[in-house]
Amino acid sequence: MATKVIINPGACGFPATVVIEKMGGKTFSVAVTSECDMVTKLGSELKELALTDVFIRFADNPVYRKGSVCLRHTACPVLSGILKALEVEAGLNVPKDVSITFVKEEKGPS
Repeated sequence: MATKVIINPGACGFPATVVIEKMGGKTFSVAVTSECDMVTKLGSELKELALTDVFIRFADNPVYRKGSVCLRHTACPVLSGILKALEVEAGLNVPKDVSITFVKEEKGPS
């Protein structure tokens, strides 16, 4: 059974769907779909990951390296969503939602 996540990136309005499925051994297939052309390009170039990819530093990680070529928006959460889904499919983490919440602070009297 595959791990599927839907990533709502915020203001751009282009959610992405990521499906990670164990193929055998320590190899996983990756399917990324979105109406965002850049995320679609990422999905076409990132078809397979290894279990060890979840442990590779940002600068050397294949997900972030492909993302740096395909995506112009460096804050796009799709990249971390791909790695979170890989962790869950590999049995290294539990399927728990993540979020970024903006808090508006009210200014007091000056």
